[in-house]
Amino acid sequence: MTVTPPNPSEPPSSGSSETEAAAELLLSLRRKQGNWVAWGQACQQLQKAGYSPQQIFEETGFEPVQQNQVIVAAQVYQSLMTGEAAPEVLQRFEQTGSDILYEFRILAQPQRVAAAAIVVEKGIDSEGAQDVAKALKEFTRLSNPPVEFTAYPSDAIAYHYWKLAQQQADLQARSRLIAQALRFAQGEAARQRVESLLTDFSVTRSRSAPRLPFYRLESAEEQPRILPVVGQLPLTTADMQAVPLVEDEGVFHLVKFAGAGAWVALPSWQVVRNAEDPVVIMALGEQLPADSLNPTEEVLLVVDRAERSWSSESYFLIDQAGELAIEWFEEAPEAAILGKVILVLRPKKVLDEDFNKDLWQIEE
Repeated sequence: MTVTPPNPSEPPSSGSSETEAAAELLLSLRRKQGNWVAWGQACQQLQKAGYSPQQIFEETGFEPVQQNQVIVAAQVYQSLMTGEAAPEVLQRFEQTGSDILYEFRILAQPQRVAAAAIVVEKGIDSEGAQDVAKALKEFTRLSNPPVEFTAYPSDAIAYHYWKLAQQQADLQARSRLIAQALRFAQGEAARQRVESLLTDFSVTRSRSAPRLPFYRLESAEEQPRILPVVGQLPLTTADMQAVPLVEDEGVFHLVKFAGAGAWVALPSWQVVRNAEDPVVIMALGEQLPADSLNPTEEVLLVVDRAERSWSSESYFLIDQAGELAIEWFEEAPEAAILGKVILVLRPKKVLDEDFNKDLWQIEE
């Protein structure tokens, strides 16, 4: 089913199939027909057709944040079905649990199936699901995971709490973490390793992950504009006519050309100027290892491909099962480093984009 978004300047004909399909989807969302999986699929279908999250909100009452949650969670639910999750696991999430499955977006399909099964078995809420997802994700990054914690997926979660307990000097907090580790430890070797902390009170300090190198454009003057170059005189009329119309798009004003490429202009900050082989990657906040980011905020990552030497003070671009991933490593990784993240750019917050174009504003 395809739908066409409304155009305020040219209303669609009332008899078009696209308009009718859109009306059906909007009505089903407005009435909250079906389960949350159907809501997520409907929201995604409307967004792909060109409806903005704000338009959907005004028509249905589904806030943009809620739309993002059910869309992503519905995709995770589909991956559970594809991964042949147990019937009782799928049944658990048919009516509720989008907030839980949303946390599993960072996991690969086999991990999602395991995480969902653990959540159902242990009766874990969305806050606990976030810890489960983080624990499983971090365990896959270990170059040499402890053999005591590799027998079951839940043992990887036990390892997460076991490691936190090792780093905790406060006895009460340490005891809570040990209890959490024992709750998830399924293999006998894992249980024994966790129980050893009951008599071993030594504290192992861990290095904290560094902050991502965030920048944000603050003024209209900092937002560059890309202009096409016709050439150097003398030139012909054909030369002028051959230059394509440059239309930028998005909050970072990307300029695309024929093919799969695009350009984006950045201010000549020192970190950009000193980069030897920089490339730009677009991402959403939820795709980065930073809890403080708005999950739906669009950011640009500048990666210097010439910087391939590991450092515990930086984040790096690596290959992870054929896909690019941004990771921090406390120790030198076995995975090949493809580049260093030198800049994470947030867009300028603009309340009124047209305000910057007013002549009186420029002249004053």
